Amino acid sequence: MTENLLLQALVYLTAGVVAAPIAKRLGLGSVLGYLIAGIVVGPFALSLVGEQEDVMKFAEFGVVILLFMIGLEVRPALLWSMRKTIFGLGGAQVLVTALAIAGFSLAFGLNWKTALAVGLVLAMSSTAIVLQTLDEKGLRQGPVGRAAFGVLLLQDLAIIPLFALLPLLAEAPVQLIAQTAHAAEGGGHGGGSLIADFPGWLQTLAVLAAVAAVVGGGRYVVQPIFRFIAQTRLREIFTATALLIVVAVAALMQMVGLSPALGAFLAGVVLAESEYRRELETDIEPFRGLLLGLFFITVGAGINFNIILAQPLVLVGIVIGLMVLKFAVMFGLALIGGATGRAAAAVATALAQGGEFAFVLLTFTVGAGVIGADLAALLTAAVAVSMALTPLAMILYEKVSAMMDAAIPDVKPDDPDFDEAEPDIIIAGFGRFGQITGRLLQANGFKSVVLDSDIEQIEVLRRFGRRVHYGDATRLDLLRAAGAERARMLIVALDDKEKTSELVEKARHAFPNITILARAFDRRHAYDLLANGADAIERETFEGALHLGVTALRSLGFRAHRAHRAADYFRNHDLRAFEELRPMWGQEEAYMLASRDAAQTTERLLAADLARMKPGGEEGWDVTGRAEDELEAAKEDER
Repeated sequence: MTENLLLQALVYLTAGVVAAPIAKRLGLGSVLGYLIAGIVVGPFALSLVGEQEDVMKFAEFGVVILLFMIGLEVRPALLWSMRKTIFGLGGAQVLVTALAIAGFSLAFGLNWKTALAVGLVLAMSSTAIVLQTLDEKGLRQGPVGRAAFGVLLLQDLAIIPLFALLPLLAEAPVQLIAQTAHAAEGGGHGGGSLIADFPGWLQTLAVLAAVAAVVGGGRYVVQPIFRFIAQTRLREIFTATALLIVVAVAALMQMVGLSPALGAFLAGVVLAESEYRRELETDIEPFRGLLLGLFFITVGAGINFNIILAQPLVLVGIVIGLMVLKFAVMFGLALIGGATGRAAAAVATALAQGGEFAFVLLTFTVGAGVIGADLAALLTAAVAVSMALTPLAMILYEKVSAMMDAAIPDVKPDDPDFDEAEPDIIIAGFGRFGQITGRLLQANGFKSVVLDSDIEQIEVLRRFGRRVHYGDATRLDLLRAAGAERARMLIVALDDKEKTSELVEKARHAFPNITILARAFDRRHAYDLLANGADAIERETFEGALHLGVTALRSLGFRAHRAHRAADYFRNHDLRAFEELRPMWGQEEAYMLASRDAAQTTERLLAADLARMKPGGEEGWDVTGRAEDELEAAKEDER
C-alpha cells in the first residue's frame, strides 16, 4: 500500500511539475496543464495511476482548503458591499440557469422532477477552476473577478438548501442525512456519516450542534489557541494548527453527513475578522495550490472516455449546449446588472462550465432516486469535459476580444471628431500612469488630446467626465488627426512595453519637431526608448519606490531631512550611473560589469555620507525634510 502510495505520488507530482510549467509557457494556463497531465497519466492513456478514487478523495481536500480561504475573505463588510452581486446576480444566475436547463431537459423527454434536478445540479460552476484561472490572468481583483466571485459564492452557499430540496424531487421520501452520507461515500468531498442510522430529529440536532460548535469554537476557542501558539514563535506549529483546524472542521462536517468543503467555508467565515487571518492565508496558500493542482489532475484522469466514445454526439451536444446556455444566461444577466459588454462576456465565459459540486450532487440524486445512474454517469462526464474546456474557452474569449479590438477601428474610425484645436499635448494611454500626468497638465491649463485603446477604461473615465478618444495611438493617421503636427509634446504612457517602443520610434520619424516623453518599464526599456528617439523617459516605479524608501527610513528612526537626503543622494547617483552606462547599452558583458561597479559605488558613497552626518547636525538640509522636521517639532511643542 505504501509502495503504491509513493508511486502514485511520484506519478502525480511528475505529471504536474512537467505539464503545468509547459502549459503556462505556452499561454494555456496551469489549470489546463494539470487537466491534460491527468488525461495523459489516466486509465485511458498511459494508465500510470491505479486506485484513482483514493487519490480523488485526498485531492478534494484542495477544494476544502479553497473554500476555507474563500471563507476567510468573506468579511461582513465585504458581504454587505457585494450584496447585490452575491444575492442579486448570483441568485438570478442559479435560478434562471436551472430553469433554462430544466426546460431543455423537459423538451428532451425527462419528467419535470428529473429535469429540475438536472437544472439545479448543472447550474453550479467550478469555484476551483474559475478562481485559479482568473488569478492567473490577473482578473481576480477587477470587475470581472468580483462578479464571478459573487456568483460562485452564492452557488457554494446554495449547496446547503439543495441537499434539502433535491430529495423532495424523488418518487419516494428519503432521509436527508442518510442520503447525503451515501453521496459522500460515492466519492464526493468526504466519507461516511456516523449518524446515518440515528432518528431524524437526532440527526437534525447533531447537525445544528456541529454548526454551532464550528461557529462558537472559531470565535471563542480558536483565537486564544492561535494567540498561545503565536507567543511560542514556533512557525511550523502555527501552520500545523491552521491545517488542524481545517481538517478537524472537515472531519466534523463529514461525521454529521454534511459537505466538508462547506464546513471549511463556514470556519473561514468565522475567522475572517480574526487578527490572524493574513497569517492563516499565507501559511495555507502553498497547500491550497498544491492540492488544487492534484485535484485538477484527478479530474483529468477521471474523464470517462468509454462514455464519450459510446455516445460521442450526445456528450458533445450536452457539453456545447450546457456551456452556450450558461454563457447566454450569465451574459444577459450581467448586462442587465450594468456590466460592460466585454466584462459580461468575460464573466459568462468563466462561469460556463459545470462545477465540482455537481459530482457530489449527481451521486446524491442517484441515491435519492431522482436521476438514473446512466444519466448521472453521462452528466458527470459532461461536467468533467466542460471543466477541462474552461481554460480553452477563456483563451478563445481573449482571441475574439483581441480580434474585436483590431476590427473596431475599421468600423468605428477612432472617434475622429477631435475638437481640441491645436492641442499642447497628446497623451497616449490614460491608465494608472497617464492619468496622473494628464490631470497635472490639464489642471495647469494645458490643452490635451487623450488617446486610449481600452474601451472599458474609456467607458469608466467618461462616467467621471473625462474626455478620452478611442484609438490605437501607434497609428500615424490617428496621431495626425489628433494634431501631432502642431502639438508641442507627445506623452507616451501606454501599458504595453512593445507598443510604447513602437510608438516612440514611429512618432520620432513622422513628427521630428515634437518633444516625446515616455514611460519606461525598467532601465533596459528606458535605454531602448532613448535609442528610438524619446527626448526623456521616466521609469514608472522609480520615484514611487524612492518615496516608499523614505517612508521606510523614517519608520526605522531617521529624521525627515536625513531620509530625504539619503533618497536624493541615491537618486542623483542612480541618474548619473544611468547616463554613464548608456553608451555601453548593447554590450551585455561590459554593461553588467559596469552596472555592478556603479551599484557598489553608490552604496559606498551612501554609507560614507551617512557616517559624515552627525545626529542633529545641519548637513544636507533639504526643503521637504526640513519642513517635515519643523512640523513635527511644532506638534511636539503643542503637546
